Amino acid sequence: MRIEIDIPSQTLTLFDDGKEIRRYLVSTARNGPGEKNGSLRTPRGRHVIRAKIGAGMPENTVFVRRRPTGETWSPELHARNPGRDWMLTRLLWLSGCEPGFNRLGDVDTMRRYIYIHGSPPTAEMGKPGSIGCIRMRNSDIVDLFELVPPGTAVNIRG
Repeated sequence: MRIEIDIPSQTLTLFDDGKEIRRYLVSTARNGPGEKNGSLRTPRGRHVIRAKIGAGMPENTVFVRRRPTGETWSPELHARNPGRDWMLTRLLWLSGCEPGFNRLGDVDTMRRYIYIHGSPPTAEMGKPGSIGCIRMRNSDIVDLFELVPPGTAVNIRG
């Protein structure tokens, strides 16, 4: 298994033995690609899934700092929290594999807390909109989460 994320086309493709088995629309960073800490950009290059977070949690479970808050996303909760960066349902925590580019120092993807994660239905897919992470529809992140083990290779192009 390996994942290819293409920033220009805003897609995530899952391959198994070189064959495409899934393709999803995603939303990467509004500020475009970039590796630097604090840039609010999506890091490029070779990564791995460091950890899978949220197994068995209900759809729309809200996460903060990789922990469920006890909240479930709803339009009412959204209205009470304008501007909140919603991480929902499942998280796949990424770790860079290229020292000096996306690993270690001020370009470390893992220390930047970059995830592939679920999003509210109000988050538009196929268009940049995040603050660095890769957003997916909740049903899509649940599907992907079940298919990939920790250590899966993730390449982000763009």
